[in-house]
Amino acid sequence: MDRAPGRRVQPAQEEPLEPLAFAAVLLAALMHAGWNAVIRVGLDRFSSILLLSMTQSGLALVLLPFFPLPAAAAWPWVAGSALLHTGYKLFLIRAYQHGDLSQVYPLARGAAPPIVALGAVVLMGEALPPAGAGAVALIAGGVVLMAFRGGAGFARLPLPALGYALGTAAFVAAYTLADAKGARVAQSATAYALWMFVADGLVMLTYAVATRGPRAPAAVLSEWRTGLPSGALSLGSYWLVLWAFTRAPVALVTALRETSVLFAMLIGLVVLREPAGPWRWAAALTIVAGVAVMRL
Repeated sequence: MDRAPGRRVQPAQEEPLEPLAFAAVLLAALMHAGWNAVIRVGLDRFSSILLLSMTQSGLALVLLPFFPLPAAAAWPWVAGSALLHTGYKLFLIRAYQHGDLSQVYPLARGAAPPIVALGAVVLMGEALPPAGAGAVALIAGGVVLMAFRGGAGFARLPLPALGYALGTAAFVAAYTLADAKGARVAQSATAYALWMFVADGLVMLTYAVATRGPRAPAAVLSEWRTGLPSGALSLGSYWLVLWAFTRAPVALVTALRETSVLFAMLIGLVVLREPAGPWRWAAALTIVAGVAVMRL
């Protein structure tokens, strides 16, 4: 599924997101929601994220011999992305220390697509047509609405949680733009994805050892039965997104990926029997409207 070397991604005014890329990103969103549901283990949030990072890195190491190296131009993006992904995780952990998951996560994810859309215009020359811009706005708005629940959630969101959530969104936008550029110049989205996961895991592992001691990695390995499927889902999910970056405007791919919040809500309803009030349904319909506009 990797693109041919040198083929340039076009903003494509008539059909910005081709059907195959559209379906791949929706599948990635479902997988993203899936690993978030699977990784509910008896660990603190840092250890859970460390487990996920180590599992992804280990799986990527196993797959590396079967794929070529990325082009030389991609290596700076691999290194930079690993640092940005670690910053995202650390900011997300701090946000969770000050706010609820149901508020922090949708806000952190929903604020990212507009930042990516602006960054794509400034840094990559990818201007969206009106329908594309409207789709990004609707999806991002629906995701954020899930966090604030009609304003009541905003009143209960502590200021530090808000700051860290927005900082998390900035990291999401930064690594998204870096990965889009890296995947495009690598001449193989798969090779780029695997090396990025290896580098990300190494940075996270180094940070864990430096801050929690050399026993930190071993302390999470007892949960490998959960880490393995969640890590596989996470790796597969983001690989699909990276591949889509080579075929479609980065802002549309990013916004569509955030429909994972919608899938997470459905998993909560059907599997976990969680209630959904009118504001969550309104947010869900807003996200669905954004997806529909994207296909116009």
